[in-house]
Amino acid sequence: MLDALRFEWMRLWTLRSTYWMIGIGVLAAAVIPLIFGLAASGELLFDEVIAVSVNGGASFGIPFLAVFMAVVGILATGHEYRHGTIQPTLTALPQRSRLLLAKILVVSAVTVAATLVSMLLNVGILLAFWGEVPGLFSDPVLPSLLGYLLYTLIYMLIGMGLALLFRGVPPALVVIFLMPLVIENIVVGLSQIPALDWLVPAVKFLPFTAGSLLMTVGPADLGMGSDFGFFSRWGSGGVFAAFAALIMGTAWYLFKRRDA
Repeated sequence: MLDALRFEWMRLWTLRSTYWMIGIGVLAAAVIPLIFGLAASGELLFDEVIAVSVNGGASFGIPFLAVFMAVVGILATGHEYRHGTIQPTLTALPQRSRLLLAKILVVSAVTVAATLVSMLLNVGILLAFWGEVPGLFSDPVLPSLLGYLLYTLIYMLIGMGLALLFRGVPPALVVIFLMPLVIENIVVGLSQIPALDWLVPAVKFLPFTAGSLLMTVGPADLGMGSDFGFFSRWGSGGVFAAFAALIMGTAWYLFKRRDA
């Protein structure tokens, strides 16, 4: 297992895309607290502003870092098929489950580390403008930030699972962008039509919509006033995690059964 972990660690950091994706994601997330600081540094910091600033706008519908880390996850498996390196990889490490577990552990560790660095950077920007960040380690801000960390990790695992499932980069990229940004928004919008109100109970099971509730500070209604009957923060996170487990579990099973 140690050989597989070392292999994945070296493989990940020999790709320039790893540095680019993490760097752009961290910097993009840092723009949000910078904007708040430039626009409202003379005003009081509210819980919602603190949460949105520290998570880089993720709870405001623009999860920069989560998306870029999902791309890192996609490339971690998709590159193997895109460039035909999966065959020599499996020749060197024929235990497929061990190889995939090593990929998951290495990229997950990098995702958690990158997310924590991003959060610390964003807190530093808030401190530079306000001098203090009240309530950062208390409810409801702290649970929302822990939820953001979990959200980013699950988002990355979905990307990795999709690339393994499709055995390529382009289909996984299409799904990881299309599903949260288009498909789920369409379902939520259609549920507002009286003739399609039977869709309302399904909204709470939309994975990326449910996942976003991990980062909420106040009640979640998607700004539309409908009673979607959302689960609690961690219950909604469970829906998101179950979707990730379904994708990764299916991909893992097929990875063991299919030819390289």
